[in-house]
Amino acid sequence: MSVKMSTSSPEAVKKLLENMQADLRSLSMECKKKFPPVKEAAESGIVKIKTIAARNTDILAALKENSSEVVQPFLMGCGTKEPKITQLCLAAIQRLMSHEVVSEAAAGNIINMLWQLMENGLEELKLLQTVLVLLTTNTIVHDEVLSKAIVLCFRLHFTKDNITNNTAAATVRQVVTVVFERMVAEDEKFKGLTEEPPAVQGNSNRRSVSSLRPSAKDAYMLFQDLCQLVNADAPYWLVGMTEMTRTFGLELLESVLNDFPEVFLQHQEFSFLPNIKFRQGSSSSASSPAPVEKPYFPICMRLLRVVSVLIKHFYSLLVTECEIFLSLLVKFLDGEKPQWLRAVAVESVHRLCVQPHLLQSFCQSYDMKQHSTKVFRDIVNALGSFIQSLFILPSAGNASSTSTPAGGSVSGSQASGQGGPGAAGAGAGLTTQAAFEYRGTWIPLMNVSVQGSAKATYLEMLDKVEPPSIPEGYANNIALLDLVRGITSMIERGLNKQEQEATMREEAEPVSPPQSDSLPQDPMANEVWEEMVNACWCGLLAALSLLLDASTDETATESILKAELSVASLCGRLSLVTPRDAFITAICKASLPPHYALTVLSNAANLSNKGTRALTAKNIQCMRTLLNLAHCHGAYLGTSWQLVLATLQHLVWILGLKPAVGGVLKPGRAVEGPSTVLTTAVMTDLPVISNILSRLFESSQYLDDVSLHHLINALCSLSMEAMEMAYGNNKEPSLFAVAKLLETGLVNMDRIEILWRPLTAHLLEVCQHPNARMREWGAEAITSLIKAGLSFKHEPPLSQNQRLQLLLLNPLKELSNVLHTDIRQKQLECVLQILQNQGDSLGPGWPLVLGVIGAIRNDQGESLIRTAFQCLQLVVTDFLPTMPCMCLQIVVDVAGSFGLQNQELNISLTSIGLLWNISDYFFQRGEAITEELEREEAVLLKQAQDKGEPLNRPFHPAPPFDCLWLCLYAKLGELCVDPRPAVRKSAGQTMFSTIAAHGTLLQPPTWNIVVWKVLFHLLDCVRKSSTTADKEKIESGGGNILIHHSRDTAEKQWAETWVLTLAGVARIFNTRRYLLQQLGDFFKAWEVLLDHIQSAALSKNNEVSLAALKSFQEILQLVTPMKDTDKLDVLAAMDVPPVLMESLQGSGPGRPLVRSDSLAERLVQRYGAQSSLPPPGEELDDSALWWSAWNTWYRIGTECTRPPSGGKDKLVFVPSQPFLTALIQIFPALYQHIAGGFSMEDLKKLGVILHGAVSVPISSDSSPFILPSYMEAVLTSLQEAVLTALDVLQKAICVGLENLQVMYPAIFEQLLLFVEFSCKPPQYGKMETKHVANAKYNQIQLFAPAEWVALNYVPFAERSLEVLVDLYHKTACHKAVINEKVLQNIIKTLKIPLGLKYACPAESTWKLAVSSLLKVLSIGLPVARQQASSGKFDTMWPELANAFEDFLFTKSTPPDNRSIQEFQRNEAIDVEVVQLISTEILPFANFIPKEFVGRIMSMLNKGSIHSQSSSFTEAEMDIRMREEFSKVCFETLLQFSFSNKVSTPQEGYISRMALSVLLQRAQDVLRRYVNDERLSGRCPLPRQQVTEIIFVLKAISTLMDSLKKTQPENVDGNVWVQVIALYPTLVECITCSSPEVSSALKDALGPFKDFMQPPVSKVQNGES
Repeated sequence: MSVKMSTSSPEAVKKLLENMQADLRSLSMECKKKFPPVKEAAESGIVKIKTIAARNTDILAALKENSSEVVQPFLMGCGTKEPKITQLCLAAIQRLMSHEVVSEAAAGNIINMLWQLMENGLEELKLLQTVLVLLTTNTIVHDEVLSKAIVLCFRLHFTKDNITNNTAAATVRQVVTVVFERMVAEDEKFKGLTEEPPAVQGNSNRRSVSSLRPSAKDAYMLFQDLCQLVNADAPYWLVGMTEMTRTFGLELLESVLNDFPEVFLQHQEFSFLPNIKFRQGSSSSASSPAPVEKPYFPICMRLLRVVSVLIKHFYSLLVTECEIFLSLLVKFLDGEKPQWLRAVAVESVHRLCVQPHLLQSFCQSYDMKQHSTKVFRDIVNALGSFIQSLFILPSAGNASSTSTPAGGSVSGSQASGQGGPGAAGAGAGLTTQAAFEYRGTWIPLMNVSVQGSAKATYLEMLDKVEPPSIPEGYANNIALLDLVRGITSMIERGLNKQEQEATMREEAEPVSPPQSDSLPQDPMANEVWEEMVNACWCGLLAALSLLLDASTDETATESILKAELSVASLCGRLSLVTPRDAFITAICKASLPPHYALTVLSNAANLSNKGTRALTAKNIQCMRTLLNLAHCHGAYLGTSWQLVLATLQHLVWILGLKPAVGGVLKPGRAVEGPSTVLTTAVMTDLPVISNILSRLFESSQYLDDVSLHHLINALCSLSMEAMEMAYGNNKEPSLFAVAKLLETGLVNMDRIEILWRPLTAHLLEVCQHPNARMREWGAEAITSLIKAGLSFKHEPPLSQNQRLQLLLLNPLKELSNVLHTDIRQKQLECVLQILQNQGDSLGPGWPLVLGVIGAIRNDQGESLIRTAFQCLQLVVTDFLPTMPCMCLQIVVDVAGSFGLQNQELNISLTSIGLLWNISDYFFQRGEAITEELEREEAVLLKQAQDKGEPLNRPFHPAPPFDCLWLCLYAKLGELCVDPRPAVRKSAGQTMFSTIAAHGTLLQPPTWNIVVWKVLFHLLDCVRKSSTTADKEKIESGGGNILIHHSRDTAEKQWAETWVLTLAGVARIFNTRRYLLQQLGDFFKAWEVLLDHIQSAALSKNNEVSLAALKSFQEILQLVTPMKDTDKLDVLAAMDVPPVLMESLQGSGPGRPLVRSDSLAERLVQRYGAQSSLPPPGEELDDSALWWSAWNTWYRIGTECTRPPSGGKDKLVFVPSQPFLTALIQIFPALYQHIAGGFSMEDLKKLGVILHGAVSVPISSDSSPFILPSYMEAVLTSLQEAVLTALDVLQKAICVGLENLQVMYPAIFEQLLLFVEFSCKPPQYGKMETKHVANAKYNQIQLFAPAEWVALNYVPFAERSLEVLVDLYHKTACHKAVINEKVLQNIIKTLKIPLGLKYACPAESTWKLAVSSLLKVLSIGLPVARQQASSGKFDTMWPELANAFEDFLFTKSTPPDNRSIQEFQRNEAIDVEVVQLISTEILPFANFIPKEFVGRIMSMLNKGSIHSQSSSFTEAEMDIRMREEFSKVCFETLLQFSFSNKVSTPQEGYISRMALSVLLQRAQDVLRRYVNDERLSGRCPLPRQQVTEIIFVLKAISTLMDSLKKTQPENVDGNVWVQVIALYPTLVECITCSSPEVSSALKDALGPFKDFMQPPVSKVQNGES
């Protein structure tokens, strides 16, 4: 338009006119001479112009009308063929044209004229110029004229002159363009008037050319002819063409098709042209290279260009043709084709590749249709294989450098920067791996054009006729990269759009069903995309990975990686798993050093390969891409996380990054594994990489749940592989996966629920791994996660989300199943931290935490148990109030389990202390705990009922609070039978203390369980363990602790436990008796307790047995309540020894210790329990209990006093004295309760036991402690106890009812038995006992077997005797005593010591026996006399006579060492007996049997006749002769003889007999003496004889005295005769020489004077 403006202005017009006139003038001047017609024409032309100018206002229009005439002169000028004229004319014509003042006719003329010039070969360039101006300035030239003009240009193109040729070519191009531009303009103009429907593809309705407008028609004809020409056919329109080159034709076609595609697409007529053209073109191109020749480069190249355009613009019209064509293109890429052809083909493909939508259509039209060539796939694969062929087949023109040494510069400067690939291994020759072969074919990288613009190199070589030599490695990868980029960006845009629409839909209708969201808008599109990816990925991958491998330029590498990255993520988005994984694998391979990569990805975790790892910058570059992929496209990775992570793991391992807190990887110390060569570049990248690594896992918080699961699964399986690897060796394991699991868990804490289970399940497996480092990290990860999870601010908070809390804590519990101590240590440290930080808010998590603390086993070390115990202590001291009460029972269990562990004694003991603290806590918070527990109980009960099951709770149906206590007691009970004595002791004390202190809180029915399930159960266990305990000596108690000899065997240690336990239970029975008695089965419990006491008492351990009796005593202190004053009076009346009184009052009469604190009272009110004291006046009936106790006592007594049956067996168990003492001491207390029903039977039983107990010997090594020194006469405590028992009995009988008195004789009998011990100690079975005096007290032989020593029974027997006399004193008159002949028995028993006299073990015995006999007789004889008539005493008298006789005339001789004083004292005793006879018996002779009196008389007689013993010294003679005794005997005899009391002739006879015997004897003695004296001469007579004579003389004087005192009528006449007959004999003795005899004789003769009277006149008797 701008031209028009400038040419139509007045100045321009004026100038035109002037110029034209000037031109014409010049023309006329030139032609003046040679061509007059021309001159004339010129001049007439000038006139014409002037005329036109003058006449017309619109000069230009007028000029145009007359243009034929105006132009004529110039045409004629051209006709001259004179160069100068021609040039001038052409210039003028051009000026006219440029002002558009040429009409159609004129134009035709001009062209004809030009044609002629052309044929003459004149002014070719000017011609071309003129044509061009003509055709460009206006649109008047059409049809034949136009075609002629065009042909003209074509003809000029083929001249000999190069410049002309080129100019013509350019002109032709421009002219062709102009023709089509006109058509476009024409269409624009008519656009508004008629809208033609666009051609439908494949429409067969062919409209005739005539329907086209003029310009269109020209274009149509031109194009048609071009096609004809290219195919070497005759043109229809361009008439006059002489020659034509195909190359030129193709170029023209290409430009038309390329520049005016809309022409063909809008006009149906045109739409068939490319079609025809194409068919022809393709066939010609296929045929043009004859089979023999090589393909012709220029034609091929141009054909390909045309085809590119066709495909680009007219694909929609030429679907089928394109298929054929594309297949051809693919064929051109084959390896056999010449290098240039392949290069050209590649560039063509590249052109297609920049148009993704085109590719998409290929895919839709071919690959997705059945029975159709997979064109798209083939293109990609062809490209791929083309690239591979570049590397693998060194082609002909290739400067092959297969064995280029490292660093060799190849093919120009491009390679100089990189040191050749051989640097990786020392030269390519050493290795067969493919990677090096590509590298060996060193291909420089060229022409990295900007991506996305298909800038071709070879397709532009239009001037070349010969194929150029293609430099190596012409950078054809670009096509591929563009292909990738195009496809991915297109599909991604599509996907993004879909996603946006989906989200918008979601926002618009949030309630809409979710399925609709996931359905893409255009399912077809997705299918196409998937198909495209599926079709191309194999080829792409092969080529790209090869290129990547070969690339040495950072930018190129970056592009290739970008391509791989985008394909991978695209595949991910389209969920195409295989291609995605393949691409990721490729990137992974490239990230690791070459050798390494192959092994790694084939066997993902094989870290063992040796050799140097050179990590190059390229590896790092790839690695960053990989990280980028994971970072930005993590959501699409799915299962490929596995590959990515495996690679990252190796990277981490090669770089030597070590996990630090929270799983972050930091550069650690050098790795022990392979020797890694890290280039400096890599070293500087290290922090960056570790940073990206961290960020990668941090970004996992943005992944959706599914992707996150993929990530976790991948990490888990990676970790599994690392675990597999670490099994066999002790090398540093790969901790990457574990560290990253931890990191991923930590950043996803807000949705931890979804990944918690797989995460922790895997980490738990890691914790079980044998490799310590691996385990340690597993534990570190799991504990960090748990701690983080608990401290994270969840929504809703954990306190309201119990399920989550339990979920978080669960792995902590699972860790308890791991056997490795280091893991348990970590677990417990974690618990400790949790307690310190979140202890207050654990709530329902407590059972889990406590479970962990309590999961200790004895095979774990001390340190673990110590840590766990710290946790427990923390719980007990700080957290009991914060935990649900249901957990208290668990706390008790856990504390108990620490008590039972055997690794650390102190912890066991401390944990028992904790149990005490826990019980205190229960006590203080009783009410609160009760309420909460009852609430929970109700809930549980309801649940159980709903399920129809019974409630499963220990100790059900006791109330829940009581159950808590029962659990505590049960735990303590278990500890009471622990193998370690210290634990047992501590537990026992604690248990009984807690029951004592807090027992009041329990409901009465619960006591039932305490008694049976806790206390008796415990007793059973202890009894069992004690009886089976080992008797081996324990040398030392662990460490250097010395053990006391009383605890040096297990048995002795168990004994202590038994003692404690029994005592504890007894105490509970004592203090809680009223409570217990309200239970239904108290009697049964009492029996069981007694049974335990019995078995303990009968155990063969002195400590236990003694303690059992103490417990027995304790439970017997339960006096049936009465007022205290009464009780004391009664006891006093019974004369109970004060010691027993105290013990009976001991702790009150068994009253429970009712605590005064309000809690107990409140609980009592709450449960309406009766108060523990019985209402006043309601006596409890206890007799059954006491009788049961009596039976037990009897059984114990019988068992322990029964003598052993075995013979000399050393191993006899003999009960100890303290035991027996205690046993017997129990009886008085017990008797108080059973006195009412105590029968003779029972008394006999008692007697057996008392007797047995006293008979038991003691061992010689303990005798010094029990016995006083032998000489002291003291009773042992046992003997005291026995007598006390009898004493209590007899006092009870004394104050008791009449019927009790039948028991007296039994008591006497018992006492008499004891009295006998003085002379014959009791035997204990067949055991040999020594007398105490002979026992060895050699303390040196400490461990010699002990001998058994019989006690010194004398003091006991004597005390018994005293008691007996005393008792007889009180009871002599009782019927029973009389009836049972007690007196006779006493005498009979006393006869033994009396008879033995000096042979008694102790002298005191017979003396006491005598005095006792005297006392008893003084009481008993009067009774006997009274009862004489009843005959009850008849049998007594002979016994008494025997006793007297045995004593007075003993067979034993006194010991030699007796002093005279002692003899005198002993004689005095004998005298006392005789005096008793004279006072108590003889005066009452008439009440006494005659035989008895007779025996007494003969005894007196015997005593009065002095019998000497031969062993005396002279000096002692008179004393030893018992003269005093004889004298008294004689006197008594005489007194009795002459007494008037003689009741019967028999008695008189006896006395007379006695007298006559005496007198007769005196006569004999005297006579013998006189004779002996006479015979002996001067010699003195033996001392005995002298003594005897003196004694006789004294007797005579005594007789004389008696006769003087007696009434004469009482004296028998015979006596007188004998007395008088003595006189002469006496007189004869006067001559004796012994002065002693003389004085005695004097005393004897003196009394005779009293009877010297003058005889009476009448002799009375008449006898001489």
